[in-house]
Amino acid sequence: MHLRESSRKIHLSTSIRSTVEFAEVVKAIKEKYYSIDSKSSPLFLLSVLFEEVGELAEAVRKNKLEEIGEELCDVLFMVISLANYYNIEIERKLVEKYLTGDPSSRWDLER
Repeated sequence: MHLRESSRKIHLSTSIRSTVEFAEVVKAIKEKYYSIDSKSSPLFLLSVLFEEVGELAEAVRKNKLEEIGEELCDVLFMVISLANYYNIEIERKLVEKYLTGDPSSRWDLER
């Protein structure tokens, strides 16, 4: 699956071509996986997220682009799953924090 950003939509080119907004992806993940996630504890979901971040770190360390893409997908999925578990509208929070707001002035980066 290849993703490319266009205005406020994400275009997915697969065998079935469709255009979905991030909020629709979050909703679809909730519909498909919430019943499973809700039977888990939030600490279990968090531990899976940590595991996926570790796998992402390993892929980055080895500079394996295909694996990096897969692991980024897994990390994002787990972040969405945690947001859904707590009924947090992650897409709204993301826009508020990083597009409406700009926390970059508080980042400890060399400039």
